[in-house]
Amino acid sequence: MPWRPPPCKREFAALTRVELRNPRRRACVHQTSTHAPAIVNASWFVNISLRYPRARFNVLMLAMSLASAVAAFAAEPAFSGPVECGRMAAPPKQETSGLAASRRAAGLLWTHDDSGGQPVLYAIGEDGRKRGSLRVLGTKNADWEDLAACEFDGKRWLVVGDVGDNDGQRPYVRVHIVEEPKPEHLIPQGDLSATPAFTLQIAYPDGARDCESIAVDPGERTLYLLTKRDPVPRLYRVPLVPVSGDRLVLAELVGTVPHILQPSGAERKLKGHLGRRRAEVCAMDFAADGSGAVVLTYGSVLYFPRRAGESWADALQRQPVVLGAHDLPQAEAACFSPDSRRIYVASESSPKLIRYDRR
Repeated sequence: MPWRPPPCKREFAALTRVELRNPRRRACVHQTSTHAPAIVNASWFVNISLRYPRARFNVLMLAMSLASAVAAFAAEPAFSGPVECGRMAAPPKQETSGLAASRRAAGLLWTHDDSGGQPVLYAIGEDGRKRGSLRVLGTKNADWEDLAACEFDGKRWLVVGDVGDNDGQRPYVRVHIVEEPKPEHLIPQGDLSATPAFTLQIAYPDGARDCESIAVDPGERTLYLLTKRDPVPRLYRVPLVPVSGDRLVLAELVGTVPHILQPSGAERKLKGHLGRRRAEVCAMDFAADGSGAVVLTYGSVLYFPRRAGESWADALQRQPVVLGAHDLPQAEAACFSPDSRRIYVASESSPKLIRYDRR
């Protein structure tokens, strides 16, 4: 004799077919979007539960599953991509290590070379073409590893992170804050120059740390730093305000980022950035509207949605949304567009510039 579901399940299935054939009931079932599951309104569940008590458990489980799916969909906006949008003509060493979106002009990005390069920021278009450059006077590129752009005090700023420390030996690292030049002053074949408005010399409370990731929250007037080589990356912050003389600023440990996507067993057996090192964090940025953070590793692009009123430390504690594979040989730089609807990613070993778009 063929298997038949228990009476309560048969009853529930039959009722569902009857209810959906009824035009008045069918109107209660609607699609919230092309990506979200169909939702049945609360009265439909209540009516089934009251008329068919034995189906009540199944109704409850279906309601909980649908509610969970919709909540997840609403809480985690997705980005499509990546798509290649350009080939980067700068920086000259082709060792892109930082990326930031201009706060003065749409489609303008800033980048720089890794350690040993010139203390120069390069302006490029979304197509990768060089638009100009800015020499940061009185500084040295000891190990420039990340770049951020922000607005405060009525001005637009570029924040240069000389924060790399491969050997974990630097007693302090430096962050230079320099005003972003107006785009009409940029010269494709020549440098502008500017002196930093101020420089922070930052020490960690628990010893030297290698870091390649900085981000700024201009509302808090705070700089965040995320470490690279700790088994669980550590998140620090410092006030983004000038200090007198050469005084050191002590970073505050505010949390960890425990859910970085780790290499598989097979990947751990492979050398290189897409093998055993693929979980190392090499860039971070905060969306200008505060809606989320992007964290770049050698292997993944991770998006951390942020709830209203939530701290960055709490947002980065949760499981991230894993975006499409970047497939870059040594991904090193990432940033949001000023409207928070795009994420750009670049590599130290390839001129390719890629982009993710909010759905």
